[in-house]
Amino acid sequence: QVQLVESGGGSVQPGGSLRLSCATSESMFSFHVMNWYRQAPGKQRELVATITHGGTINYADSVKGRFTISRDSPKNMMYLQMNNLSPEDTGIYVCHAQRWSPRTSDYWGQGTQVTVSS
Repeated sequence: QVQLVESGGGSVQPGGSLRLSCATSESMFSFHVMNWYRQAPGKQRELVATITHGGTINYADSVKGRFTISRDSPKNMMYLQMNNLSPEDTGIYVCHAQRWSPRTSDYWGQGTQVTVSS
């Protein structure tokens, strides 16, 4: 059973920074893509950042230039460095991993709360 465990959330003032971590129970190279999603109150879940098996990275327009996704494969860790946070970044941040073979399989963490307020 694949497990994803997020950590690093918390409360921060606007303009502040946080680094989220996602620990995986299996080798990161077993996943074809890994993502960070966020769920804000009253809003649909939003894809924030993606990193593929090959290292291709994509960001939502709302976080480009402020957030950085990365991974430490030997440690089976994925990170999301979030800088210049605003109240609009508030939400539950969830780690997601996907395999494409032998069939598409999705794995989700429990999420970590990020609150940005003054």
